Amino acid sequence: MDHLMKITDLNVVFHIFGADVHAVRGIDLELNKGETLAIVGESGSGKSVTSKSIMGLIPNPPGEITSGEILFEGKDLVQYSQKQMQKIRGKDISMIFQDPMTALNPTMKIGKQIMEGLIKHQGLSKHDAKERAIELLQLVGIPNPEKRVDEYPHQFSGGMRQRVVIAIALACNPKILIADEPTTALDVTIQAQILDLMRDLQEKTGTAIILITHDLGVVANLAKRVAVMYGGKIVETGTLDEIFYNPKHPYTWGLLSSMPKLHAKTDKLLAIPGTPPDLSHPPKGCPFAARCPYAMKYVLIICLSTQNCRRRRRRLAGFLMSVRQSRSAVNDRCGRGSIMAAKTEKLLQVKNLKKYFNVSRKDVLKAVDA
Repeated sequence: MDHLMKITDLNVVFHIFGADVHAVRGIDLELNKGETLAIVGESGSGKSVTSKSIMGLIPNPPGEITSGEILFEGKDLVQYSQKQMQKIRGKDISMIFQDPMTALNPTMKIGKQIMEGLIKHQGLSKHDAKERAIELLQLVGIPNPEKRVDEYPHQFSGGMRQRVVIAIALACNPKILIADEPTTALDVTIQAQILDLMRDLQEKTGTAIILITHDLGVVANLAKRVAVMYGGKIVETGTLDEIFYNPKHPYTWGLLSSMPKLHAKTDKLLAIPGTPPDLSHPPKGCPFAARCPYAMKYVLIICLSTQNCRRRRRRLAGFLMSVRQSRSAVNDRCGRGSIMAAKTEKLLQVKNLKKYFNVSRKDVLKAVDA
């Protein structure tokens, strides 16, 4: 299979205060055209460092890609200079950053910020670039784009700012869109709108998406394939159904178990005991072994090589394939149903609700009207 992007044995180290922090340790990933790959894991697992490595945004010093390949259309981006990467960033690979307010320049009108990439990468005139900027604002659902193209970031709400960031990322029709926690800074209602927007835009443009997140609900809504990261390593990869319905690695079970369930009989949330490993002194074996209830002595010493299932590129690292739970037991403990239930079950239904306030003898404020 020809991959749009293939990452092989990527290692990233940060040299900080006399210590070497091994943020990413020998990961392998593939991305196909039009695919949505989610990289999930808790804070500090190496997700964002992986995405910045792809974009060539690892600060050096203190960061350094010590080994590995990032093949994009057969070309190794690790070997590219910053000048060469400037031709890739924004044109072939774009990124949506976590906080839309800090991602935008507060002193520049949003139209000019969208136009920058169009002028640089596509050679458009200022007039044509502005027309394209208006089209992009309309595409991402910003009302009255002809007027708002000349406004500043502070004149937009958080959700609208994130739409502007998406418009900038999509300006040059990139082949890969990296979304680093695209909904974290937004409220739940706006999160749903942004996810719907990303899904619709992907269907229209065919752009492949790498989704960086710790939110399994976001993953369930958008991803087709999932890679689970822990301690700088990929511990499990599989399709969305494989990861949610039939997880194999104990860390994946722990992540799914920590999600609240609609029909749980207890009011306590399950938590993974212990703390993540210190990556300035990374463990030699499976990174999750110290917190794993299924760990065996030699798993602590020797990290098993990533095992491949021939079906659907399923992978599992650092855990014995023979140690597993039945499908029903896994579903009972941490099944996908608790996350996906919102799509099929009505927890609350409201009909014909009205709430009026008498603001004067004659006037009534209809706050909610059916």
